[in-house]
Amino acid sequence: MTIDIGNAPCSWGVEFAQDPRNPTWRSVLQDCAAAGYRGIELGPVGFMPEDPAILAETLDEFDLTLIGGVIFRPYHDPDAWEDVLDATHRTARALKAHGAEHLVIIDSIAPARAPTAGRADEAVQMDKAEWTGFRDRIVESARIGAEEYGLTVGIHAHAAGFMDFEPELIRLLDEVDERLLKICFDTGHHSYAGFDPVAFMRKYIGRISYMHFKDIDPKVKADVIANRTGFYEACGQGIFCNLGQGDMDFEAVRKVLLDANFAGWCTVEQDCDPTLDVRPIDDARANRTYLQSIGF
Repeated sequence: MTIDIGNAPCSWGVEFAQDPRNPTWRSVLQDCAAAGYRGIELGPVGFMPEDPAILAETLDEFDLTLIGGVIFRPYHDPDAWEDVLDATHRTARALKAHGAEHLVIIDSIAPARAPTAGRADEAVQMDKAEWTGFRDRIVESARIGAEEYGLTVGIHAHAAGFMDFEPELIRLLDEVDERLLKICFDTGHHSYAGFDPVAFMRKYIGRISYMHFKDIDPKVKADVIANRTGFYEACGQGIFCNLGQGDMDFEAVRKVLLDANFAGWCTVEQDCDPTLDVRPIDDARANRTYLQSIGF
């Protein structure tokens, strides 16, 4: 059994492909390799070159494997479906071209949900028709990824979207064929939402195909929930701290993975604000060192 550790462009503040604050894609690859990782995610489609030859050459230069990629789009908005479909095909095409395995589906931040991130009891809920359409759009993206491109597709719960809290995730899992949709489990977002990541992992480890490692600063989490702070503002306040410095028990996470003979990639995602005067490579190195210290 082998667990490999990767990283992702969001750890360098890359959330949107055309954000002028982004570092260059090449510098992200260079930093990722220099920090001790051997794999990286695609980031938002369009951030890295969509010409396979260009990206392949640079991945080889830095001895990096492309692990997977995320579709971060408003599945909750039926009027955005063409954009969601475009992102699905472009992301899946890029992953297949480089032999990557994991396509991750995330419902992006919804204005109606942003104020209640971390407050499951207060969050607005979809009615039956809205939920059915939402679920079916997720299923169609998953079908495209799995059947048309041969990828392993995982649903990722994310703060401030309509797939945020554990009951919503479980409802989706119960309604969608496991052969089509698995779980990309993010430790930090599950904690942000107010639920126990390790307990969920123990129950659903058989459906988890891919892991995102995040840690949460409990004091910042309490403050941003109390103040109804927006997600990106919370990132700027440091809600996602270095691994091992927050409320996540990564030794327990490791035990669950080992006990289940989990093999594959676990990717560090430390979402950060690209405007802050920080050196993401320093955090990336610290996170790799911490994971090595506990056996990853």
